[in-house]
Amino acid sequence: MKGQKGFTLIELMIVVAIIGILAAIALPAYQTYTAKARFSEVVQATQPFKMAVELCFAEQGALANCATPGTNGIPPNTTAAAGFVASVATGANGAITATAVSTSGLAGQDYILTPTVATAGSANSLSWAKTGTCIAAALC
Repeated sequence: MKGQKGFTLIELMIVVAIIGILAAIALPAYQTYTAKARFSEVVQATQPFKMAVELCFAEQGALANCATPGTNGIPPNTTAAAGFVASVATGANGAITATAVSTSGLAGQDYILTPTVATAGSANSLSWAKTGTCIAAALC
C-alpha cells in the first residue's frame, strides 16, 4: 500500500490563519514606518535653517537678531511644497517651524525647533527644544 504525501486541509488552514494574523500585525506597523520615513524629510528640511540660526547667533550674539528671514544669513521662508515638506519658516528668536504636506500618510503635522541660549563655561551655545504636532503623531 502506498502512503499518501502532502498536507491535510487542517494543516493548510492553520498556515493560512498564521499568515493572516502576522499580516494583521505587520501592516499597521509598516504604515507607521513609512509615515515616519516620509516625515524624516520634513525634519531634514530644518537643518539649513538651524545651522543659519546658530551662525547668526555666533556672529550677532543675540537670538533677537536671528528672527527675520532673509537677513543676517537666515534663509528666506519656503512656502512652495517640495516632496513631503509644505513649508519651512523662521520665527521669533530663531524658532524654526517645518510643516508636512497633507498627503501620502501625512496630515500636515508640524515640527518646531526652539533655540535657547545655554551658557557653558565662557562660551555661549544654543540648545534646541523639539515640539509640534509630530510628537503626538509619533513621527519625530
